[in-house]
Amino acid sequence: MSKQQGAQFLGPQQREAAWEQLQTEQFDVVVVGGGVVGVGAALDAATRGLKVALVEARDYASGTSSRSSKMFHGGLRYLEQLEFGLVREALRERELSLTTLAPHLVKPLKFLFPLAHRVWERPYMAAGIFLYDRMGGAKSVPSQKHLTRAGALRMSPSLKRSSLTGGIQYYDTVVDDARHTMTVARTAAHYGAVVRTSTQVVGFLREADRVSGVRVRDCEDGRTAEVKGHVVINATGVWTDEIQALSRQRGRFRVRASKGVHIVVPRDRIVSEAAIILRTEKSVLFVIPWGSHWIIGTTDTDWNLDLAHPAATKADIDYILGHVNSVLVTPLTHADIDGVYAGLRPLLAGESDETSKLSREHAVARVAPGLVAIAGGKYTTYRVMAEDAVDVAAEDIPARVASSITEKVPLVGADGYFALINQTVQLGEQYGLHPYRVKHLLDRYGSLITEVLELGRQTPELLQPITDAPDYLQVEAVYAAAAEGALHLDDILARRTRIAIEYPHRGVNCAQQVAGLVAPILGWDAATVEREVDTYRARVEAEIESQTQPDDESADALRAAAPESRTEILEPVVVVPDRV
Repeated sequence: MSKQQGAQFLGPQQREAAWEQLQTEQFDVVVVGGGVVGVGAALDAATRGLKVALVEARDYASGTSSRSSKMFHGGLRYLEQLEFGLVREALRERELSLTTLAPHLVKPLKFLFPLAHRVWERPYMAAGIFLYDRMGGAKSVPSQKHLTRAGALRMSPSLKRSSLTGGIQYYDTVVDDARHTMTVARTAAHYGAVVRTSTQVVGFLREADRVSGVRVRDCEDGRTAEVKGHVVINATGVWTDEIQALSRQRGRFRVRASKGVHIVVPRDRIVSEAAIILRTEKSVLFVIPWGSHWIIGTTDTDWNLDLAHPAATKADIDYILGHVNSVLVTPLTHADIDGVYAGLRPLLAGESDETSKLSREHAVARVAPGLVAIAGGKYTTYRVMAEDAVDVAAEDIPARVASSITEKVPLVGADGYFALINQTVQLGEQYGLHPYRVKHLLDRYGSLITEVLELGRQTPELLQPITDAPDYLQVEAVYAAAAEGALHLDDILARRTRIAIEYPHRGVNCAQQVAGLVAPILGWDAATVEREVDTYRARVEAEIESQTQPDDESADALRAAAPESRTEILEPVVVVPDRV
């Protein structure tokens, strides 16, 4: 398979070559963690001319980075907490991604803020949104607009007349977080980083008093290897403390996991031409348009159980329904829900008893010679976090390290995107697709769309929709395995596509078809296909059942009992004596 745009294919061949490279090469930087901060650090280091390796135990974005509220935003609510620096920084990053770094993935989004109180609330919120706009929010998007009650109800007819006295329209952005994270990883690989998923850190290497690399285990077949690096960056989010313990070094900070749950409902259940932001007693609730759906969330509660598979409970779902229904003319019910997902925010611990008040600022520390840790922050500021981590890591790199340039480095698929948008009709005619379908593909792949569609030219039936998930073409599943590093059904159905949250069957109805499509690429025989399908079905059944449970403990027990697709992953990793 040839590359059309020169982007790095993350497929089986690359994966095997990466294993060899990890064992035989000396790296400047070894990044642990394939979330957005980890892949961002790999990209930052690679574009400074450093030799970089990145390892991830599961899949790109398989933790927090695929389970956000799907926004690149400054965080309007942080202005109330007087975190002006964080908001300004996040808005600058939003502007960069919207215009330069990832315009194919990050899109402007109109919001309605319903005003519930007369007299004081409008000037109060107007001042906040004005500040938000002046900090960078209104460069590439329109500034705020004030609405009467009638104007707000015209924009969002599903809102109760009694729930608002007026409204303010403003703009933020929406992003497919999992695809964005994977695209950052591909960009890092494009610039020379060796990236590999299903590769778990099980120990650290040492030379005298310094960390000199990591010991890794292949989570597919159990092979082990040693990876040598001048410095290791621990960018594992909610797993920061676990990796820290494995290094046998005292950490400079601790990370606290806060669970955020979202529900996904069909678009016709709420009639509104804008996203909606609602105040709650603890935080805010977002109602975000997502294709033919709405994403509604989030919750904010402590989580002290399984970090890999946080479970949503009936109480979490009831909390979201209760708040959104307080303003809707036609209430939502459990029967309206097509999807549910739960994620964990990695918050810096020790600042407050309430997770919603913990700072979203990040922290970087040189924990020991050769070991740097980064944690906290928010998805939008991943690039700044990555830059700060590599700046600190530079202390342990013998050669001179150049300054970060990632603010000038578009992600793969960004170059040429705007021109291709203007060629949507021609592309559709060339490949026999409706222009709407081409636009959908452009907003997922950008200028890499031709790589995807050329696979369909070779095998025309691949340009047909997936039978039980018609928003996606069969070729997208094939491309996920051939070029985007997907190794298992859940990688494809939950992250490369969002079938797992966008259809009531959660991907179960198309699991067999998708497995058959990718089997030749991933080398699956009939028994492997059957195991993949059975494992995925068991995972979905456990998730659905856990969402009927009253508390975290019972939900977690059900979810944790489901089988792992990565059969050789270790949980927990046993700390073994280091070799000197």
